[in-house]
Formats: sequence, C-alpha cells, structure tokens
Amino acid sequence: MSERYAARPGHLYGVGVGPGDPGLITLKAARLIESADVIAYHQGSPRRPSIARTIAAALIRPDVVEEALVYPVTTGASEHPGGYYGAMADFYDECAARLESHLSAGRSVVVLAEGDPLFYGSFMYVHDLLSSRFPTEIVPGVTSMSAASAAVARGLCRHEDTLTVLPGTLAVPELARRLADCDAAVIMKLGRTFADVREAVRQAGVLERAWYVERASSERERVLPLADVDPQDVPYMSIIVITGADRRADSAGRAHAQAALRPSGGSTRAGTVYVVGLGPGPDRWLTPDAGEVLGRVSHVVGYSPYVARVPQRAGLTRHASGNTVEVDRGRLAFDLALGGEDVAVVSGGDAGVFGMAAAVFEAAEADPRYADVDVRVVPGLTAAHAAAALAGAVLGADHALISLSDRLKPWDVVVDRIQACARADLAMAFYNPRSRSRPDQLGLAKEALLAVLPRERVVVLARNVGRDGESLVVTTLGELDPEQVDMATLVIVGASSTRVTPSGRVWTPRFVS
Repeated sequence: MSERYAARPGHLYGVGVGPGDPGLITLKAARLIESADVIAYHQGSPRRPSIARTIAAALIRPDVVEEALVYPVTTGASEHPGGYYGAMADFYDECAARLESHLSAGRSVVVLAEGDPLFYGSFMYVHDLLSSRFPTEIVPGVTSMSAASAAVARGLCRHEDTLTVLPGTLAVPELARRLADCDAAVIMKLGRTFADVREAVRQAGVLERAWYVERASSERERVLPLADVDPQDVPYMSIIVITGADRRADSAGRAHAQAALRPSGGSTRAGTVYVVGLGPGPDRWLTPDAGEVLGRVSHVVGYSPYVARVPQRAGLTRHASGNTVEVDRGRLAFDLALGGEDVAVVSGGDAGVFGMAAAVFEAAEADPRYADVDVRVVPGLTAAHAAAALAGAVLGADHALISLSDRLKPWDVVVDRIQACARADLAMAFYNPRSRSRPDQLGLAKEALLAVLPRERVVVLARNVGRDGESLVVTTLGELDPEQVDMATLVIVGASSTRVTPSGRVWTPRFVS
C-alpha cells in the first residue's frame, strides 16, 4: 500500500470504520489506524466499550495513545443549564481541547467513527471546531444504512424514486407525513423511539414494505419484517428500511397507468372529488367541514406545501407535486375517483379563489370520462379576508380580488383590470404580487395605479397572516416599496373612503357619501 496513506504528524483524521464487520473497513482507513500516534473514539459509557473501537480493535497498536471521549448524557435529559444541547456543546468543546493538545504537539490523531464520520457521526462536531486550525482529512466508511439495505437484500430505490433518511426522534405525525411523501426511506435512531416509529410507519401506509435490521453486518445481525418486531427488545443500533416499490415515482403517471388498466364500462362506483380550502395559515382556521372531509378521504392531491399541512393517517395516500401543474392534479384526482376512491384536492385559503377549484373543473371539461364524477367544493377562509381582518376592515365595502400573475393572462389585461377597479373606486386585494420569477410586476402595477389614483391612497401589506413572522405595514401608494413584498405578502389598496384610525387600524366605510 502507498505510504501516502500513513498518518502524518499534526494531522487530524476522521476515519469511518463501517457498520460492524471489521472486513468492511477500507484499506485506507486500516493504514491510518495502524500508523496513528493517537486513536480517539466516542463512547456511550465508561463501562461499555466503544463500538467503533471494537470494530477496529485488531488494527490498534498496543503502544498507541488512546483517547476515550465519553458522552456526558445519552438521552435528551440533562441537568445542564443549557439542557441536553448545552451539555453536548460543552462536551464537544472538551473533546476538541483534548485532541488539540496532541495535534499541537505534532502527533497524528485518528478519530474512529462507526459507519461514516459525517453520517449522524460525532466526529463532525470535532471537525467543526478543529479543521480550521489543523490539517484535516475525512476517510469515508460504509454506512449502517448501506449495510442494512444489503441485509434486507431488496431493491431500495428504482427509476426516479427518492430515498429519504429520517431520524426516529421525530414526532409521530411529522414522521408519518414525511414517510407518506417519499418512495423509499431509512429510519435511524430507534431504541426507545421504536414504538412511536412503527406507529408512524403504519399511519403512512408503508408497513408492508418496512424491514427491521439490528446490528447490521455484525455477527449479531438480525433482519425481520417490521410488523414482527417486539418493541421491548430494540437496541439503539437498529435501522428500519422501507424499500421502494417497483414502479416509477411520478404519482400522476401511476394513476394514469392504473386508469388505463381498468376495463371500460365497469361497475365500479366513481368516488367523489372534494376541492378543499385549507385556509391561509394556522390549523385553527381550517373549517370543521374541511377537517371532516380530510379525515375520511383515501387520497389527498395538491401542491407540496399544502399537502404537507394535512396530517398523515392510516389509509391515506398523499400525492404532492410542484407548482404550475394544477390541471394535471385535477386529472389525477379524477382518475383516482374513477377507480372508486374519494379524493381531496387541497388549496391554501379558499379553493375557489385563485385555487384548485377552477382547475378541477377545467380538467373535467376537457375529458368526457370525468363527466359523471361528483365534484364538491369545500370553502375555506380566504387569504384576502384574513389579511383585511388583521388590518381592521379595509375590505368592509365593495372590493375586488385580483391576481397580479400574468402566467394565465396577459399583463395588459392585469393593467386594464386594476385601473378599471381603481376608477370604480373599489378597494383591491392583490394576490401573487411579486416572486423571484416576476420581481417587477408589483412595481409596474404601482405605476399603473398612480396614473389613476393619488399618491396618498392607503395601502396595506399583510405578510404571513396567522403564521410565524406575521406582520402588517400600513403605507400609501406613493410610499409603497415593492422590495418589502414577496409571495407571502398580500397587498391591499384601499378605496377613496378608506381610513386609518389613530391606533393604526384600517377600515373602509360601508356607505358612499
């Protein structure tokens, strides 16, 4: 083997020793371990041997200096003033100081890491503290995830499937949501979290594809279907592998393929397509009717951030997609309904206000196969009216809701409409005011309005209404700064009668004098 693999004085090495089988240690890692002046390793307890050291034991020289870095806590509980993370931060500072003394003396230091040093490994925190001051090299290792996948011996990802790696410490609803949104997954950090993790897997509807792997690649390796595991006997060094199905990842493609396989003229009763408004932000603004529908449908279809707001549960399949494919989402919903499934297509705010309701009807109109599918629109709180309520009652009289996006209509139509509403003295709420792909349109709209309205016209900017970071700015058309506005902001331009109270509340009288 080349001498360049030997450890050099004053150098820090993060060396992955693999998941358990010493035969999976790489040749480069072995040479560095054999030649190091100092071998360091993290250890859960003084009474329990380090897993990483145990894996590499045959390569460690008797005369080498060893640094056992023993964790002060191994759970989330700590009496440290800063809690668990405060205790761990102090611990990593101590680790770095101990290793720094060796590096400053010109000794080579190898820090052993089970699996890979930067994959849920403690070495990364030492690396953060020391790599700017000492030459540092990271030697990758076979991950426990790779060993577990090999132990399951089934295809993990196929075609365009995505693989998601998740910690078992996530709350059950969040873990279930993320599992439902991916194709294949690996869940780390089990032990005490196992019962909750298995419940999340069940709720996500992927229990039949889930495998439990204990101590992957070691002599004590154990592989079982997840459903068969006793929760009382699960060590921390275990992993759940959820294999991808043998199909393409695109959910719309799958639904169309399923629809093509169904015999025409069959007796299957078509399901119902519900188009559901989720409200503009907090869960408490979801209507009881919307919650009832979401609690019983078999499928939820929508733009990814909106699908993410629907709690995962057993029996629910989620179909998240990107922006600008609204009609495709409608077609997917109809195809699922033709197979007898009840489907919810979700939108933020009210689905009938610049939302998915119109796109669903557009999809229905274009394909006669969908004519007999029942479509029901479930209203939601609109973003415009939530923003107006935050301000006071700025939409208290006649008003218009206008999208500034020119994706579905020419910009000159937008200008004609906002100027017509301004001449009619209507208050106006602007959706889609400004985005990265359309950074100039609010400024152009401002110029168009100033051709009709005075600079003193009241303007309200409501951002993140009902969510973290909620803010309200009351300004005038002349002072409006488009740079203050993004897609999370709703812009309201008042009517001539719109007033601002001494306390900053904005309202528009119902009467016209």
